[in-house]
Amino acid sequence: MTLAVTGGTGFVGQALLDETGRRRMQLRALARREQAERDGVEWLSGSLADRDALAKLVAGAEAVLHIAGVVNAPDPTGFHLGNVTGTEALVEAASAAGVKRLVFVSSLAAREPGLSAYGNSKRHAEKVVQTSGLDWTIVRPPAIYGPRDREIFELFKAARWGVVPLPPPGRASIVHVDDLARLLLALVPGGCEVSERIFEPDDGREGGWSHNELAKAIGAAVGKRVWAPAVPAPVMRAGASLDSMFRGKGAKLTPDRIGYMVHPDWVSRPDKAPPPELWQAEIATHEGLAATAQWYREQRWL
Repeated sequence: MTLAVTGGTGFVGQALLDETGRRRMQLRALARREQAERDGVEWLSGSLADRDALAKLVAGAEAVLHIAGVVNAPDPTGFHLGNVTGTEALVEAASAAGVKRLVFVSSLAAREPGLSAYGNSKRHAEKVVQTSGLDWTIVRPPAIYGPRDREIFELFKAARWGVVPLPPPGRASIVHVDDLARLLLALVPGGCEVSERIFEPDDGREGGWSHNELAKAIGAAVGKRVWAPAVPAPVMRAGASLDSMFRGKGAKLTPDRIGYMVHPDWVSRPDKAPPPELWQAEIATHEGLAATAQWYREQRWL
C-alpha cells in the first residue's frame, strides 16, 4: 500500500513516522521545509495550499492520512484556511487521483463548534470529509501527550514549581501519542466496522480524568506534589491577554482556547470508542506521563 500523509513533521505526525519505521512501512509525506532523510519516507516539498504538491502527494496512493491542521491562529480566518480550505484542497486532489480511503484527524473540540473558532473549523472540515465521496473515517482525539508535545508540556513546566493552574472544574480524556499513532494505522485499511464512522479514543480510563486528578498525575510524573487551583474563566481570559502580550504568536493561552478550555466535559464518549478488537490503548497513563517527563528532562526542556 502507498500511504500519503499530511502533517508528518508535527507532534502526532512524528509519532506516526516512528511507528511506520518500526513496521518498515513506506509512505509519502508533505513538508514545508527540507527534512532529514528517514527510512521509508519520501518527503515532498509543499503545503496544503500547493495544489501541485498535493497532486504529487496522492498520485498512486491507496490511502491518505490527513493529520495536518492549525491549532493556533490569530483569527477565525487563519483556522478556516488551515483546517477547512486545506482539507478541501486535499480531498479534491485525492478524488482526482482516484484515491479510495481517507483517515482524518479532527479534534474533540469539533463536538462543540460554538465554543471556539478552532472547534468550528474542525467541525467544518469534518463535513468536507463526510461529503467527499471517499471511504472516510474521522478520529477526534482528546488531549494528546507524549514526547515532542509542546501543549500539555506547559502543565509539566508548571508542575515543576508545584502549582498547576487549571480551568474551572471539569473532566477530560487523554491519550498517549504513540497509542494514537497505532490507531491511525489500524484504521488505514478501512472496512465495514470503521468506514464512515467518527471515533473518540482515550487511554481506557472510564469517565476520563477530573482536572485535579490530571494535575496530580502530572505532578507525580515530575516528582512533585502539586496544588491545582481552579481558575475562573474571567481570570483565564485576562491571563490570555498577558500571554499574548509577552509571547506574541508563541502564546499558548489564547482567547480562542479559553472558549473550549472552560467547557466541563471533554471526555471521549464510550459509544464512539474504536472497536476493541481493532485497537485499545496500551500505555498506562501514569507510566506514560512519567516517561514523557523523563524525555523532557533528557531534551533539557525541564
